[in-house]
Amino acid sequence: MVLILLIDTDLAELYGVTTKALNQAVKRNTDRFPHDFVFQLNKKEKIEVVTNCDHLSRLKFSSTLPYVFTEHGAIMAANVLKSDRAVKVSVYVVRAFVKLREAVLSHKEFAGKLSELEQKVEKHDVTIHYLFDAIRRLMQPTDTQKIRKIGFKPDE
Repeated sequence: MVLILLIDTDLAELYGVTTKALNQAVKRNTDRFPHDFVFQLNKKEKIEVVTNCDHLSRLKFSSTLPYVFTEHGAIMAANVLKSDRAVKVSVYVVRAFVKLREAVLSHKEFAGKLSELEQKVEKHDVTIHYLFDAIRRLMQPTDTQKIRKIGFKPDE
């Protein structure tokens, strides 16, 4: 399963409201936002997100922990905000989530095929290595003294 998330500051900007207004709407409607729709980052996760996403550097010194929305949470947020812009933009947000999911899945599919090809090549490499070893052994001169002659030797 591919899980794509959107942080509250980005969603609020898209919907044309402040982050505070978005989070207040979520808190007023907790029954509409189960944990698979929205969750709050812990301190460690917040630091990681701020470190990896340059546009979120303003969150670095914020004392509050950001909320993160799944696709369903983003739609529900548009519903509870009830602004025209939020409703219109939610359609684009959903389409973006769908496109991202498709890109991730095609990337996984490609990665799987690449891994499969790599395993085949590795098997061929091992087989070729054994073949070269056998050829090298055949190319080595044999020591005639070590070979016993076939037959018997008459008594002298």
